[in-house]
Amino acid sequence: MHIPENYLSPSTCAVLGAAMVPVWLVAVSKVRRHVPQEKLPLLGIAAALSFLGMMFNVPLPGGTTGHAVGGTLIAILFGPYAACLSVSVALLIQALFFGDGGILAFGANCFNMAFVLPFTGYAVYQFLRKRLTASSGEYMAAGLGAYVGINAAALVAAIEFGIQPLLFTDAAGQALYCPYPLWISVPAMMIGHLTLFGLAEVVFTTAVLAYLRKTSPDLFQSVRMKTNRALYGLVAALIVCTPLGLLAAGTAWGEWDPEELADQDFLGAALGYTPAGMEHGFSFEAFFPDYAIAGLPDAFGYILSALIGTALLVILFKMAAPLFASHTDYGDSLSGR
Repeated sequence: MHIPENYLSPSTCAVLGAAMVPVWLVAVSKVRRHVPQEKLPLLGIAAALSFLGMMFNVPLPGGTTGHAVGGTLIAILFGPYAACLSVSVALLIQALFFGDGGILAFGANCFNMAFVLPFTGYAVYQFLRKRLTASSGEYMAAGLGAYVGINAAALVAAIEFGIQPLLFTDAAGQALYCPYPLWISVPAMMIGHLTLFGLAEVVFTTAVLAYLRKTSPDLFQSVRMKTNRALYGLVAALIVCTPLGLLAAGTAWGEWDPEELADQDFLGAALGYTPAGMEHGFSFEAFFPDYAIAGLPDAFGYILSALIGTALLVILFKMAAPLFASHTDYGDSLSGR
């Protein structure tokens, strides 16, 4: 679901980036008011969970892949505004350091995965949680919220892709950016997310939530959290297991390199050309593209990338904690109200 560079026009990226600015400002204000300062570094761990979850690619027959995001999980733990900030920072680290998602498309990716996903997923979770009173009700609500959230984000991304050839073409009528119209982009994105990728989000969300409920109950209370080895052990286990994401061959739909795009056949035949806006568009070289580190086997590069990304997220949120020193209301810090 990470939109690469030049799949969306600069104007589309600008509109979606501008739309995220007030969301981020409100999110900062809400987090300052509702999340106790001693829990703020935990948002770095939450961001790391999202970052690591997105490294576990799931293959779909036909050669495409996808992944969980964890936005609904973080919204359940800390509220949707905190989830928005956590996932946004995780996406920024991915784009800058690992080339996963474009720099110009950063606002669009945040709109989809850090705004639409956690807010939709959390709304569904809250609606169902009040009505499912069985002992398993919380996990059913969390799973359904996660499923709806990631599919809502995928649908929005598909629409962003699909409007490009309607709005931006050259004199010959060829698309300048993503060449696939809505009648291709929507089903292509949604088939994978309504099936395996949505299921991956459900499994990731409910499994981690159940684990944290059992091992870290103070995480769900407005009290100071003790150092919890189980929480950090979970992050460490995910880091070690990230090479499993390499088992999924292929590229996620809509994330091909420009050179690959000409050979795609979603229109019934190979596209046959590279859109000019993609071929001559903005270019940025990440430090460790595709989570690969020169001189290391892919598996070790993946683990080291996971370590780097996790460390950066934890450090960034720990450094930012003093900036959130003004708090007024902790009562609903973990309920999102």
